[in-house]
Amino acid sequence: MPLKAICTDIDGTLLDKNRELSPRTRRAFARLPAEVPVILASSRMPSAMIHLLKDLGRENDPLICYNGGYVLPTYSAKQHPIRSVWIPVEICQQIALLAQSTNIHLSLYSGNSWYAPKRDAWTEKEERATKVQATLLENAAVFSSWAKNGCGAHKVMCMGPENEIQTLYEQLQERLSSVLHLYRSKNTYLEIASKPISKATGLEDVLTNLGIKMEEVIAFGDNYNDIELLASVGLGVAVGNAIDEVKAVARETTASNKQDGVAIAIEKYLL
Repeated sequence: MPLKAICTDIDGTLLDKNRELSPRTRRAFARLPAEVPVILASSRMPSAMIHLLKDLGRENDPLICYNGGYVLPTYSAKQHPIRSVWIPVEICQQIALLAQSTNIHLSLYSGNSWYAPKRDAWTEKEERATKVQATLLENAAVFSSWAKNGCGAHKVMCMGPENEIQTLYEQLQERLSSVLHLYRSKNTYLEIASKPISKATGLEDVLTNLGIKMEEVIAFGDNYNDIELLASVGLGVAVGNAIDEVKAVARETTASNKQDGVAIAIEKYLL
């Protein structure tokens, strides 16, 4: 079956060692037919993704944000999300309570907003990586606003010492794993989203709008939150630096992200 769409993870997959789009990657995407949508799927917020679509000349293509918790047909203030799944405020407060009295930095994300409790090394690191500036606001103030407006978090990001992140992960796994998806993107990072969503469910939502089937998609990934995505599409491709669990479900493994693995596969299958 012909491939009609591309879905790719960003960090560790599409971006190079400098967390940028390499020249070869830019050239490969530039040669793609306009009718082949390029769908970015990430734990990032929308504004941390749109600059990449613009660099690829695809700023009107869909976005799967927060690992599928917030899915946009295009990046536009006029567009309503295809899907929006929050972590309720009460659950966010429980997470914050467990992180209290630790050295863990807890950032809160909702829609296209990122709230950090203070400007510290973790905030600055994320700002450099994502090219987005945080709104500084205490967690309690964010929770109060959300409670009044009937919304919640699309993502809770916990960053801190490895041992404390591990302890928090174990506590949440024991108490809230039935309602939360817990993702250790790094030893010092814990990313938290609502349980029912994934990049695969986000892609299904996008494709329904486009009239494309899952088996007509080539998808790329490297980490745990890409496993379901790669297993669900017609051609799941793991980059060379992917974890073994991702390679196990992928139909093919390409070169690493530092060696233009996504571009190489696009040149092979779509150009």
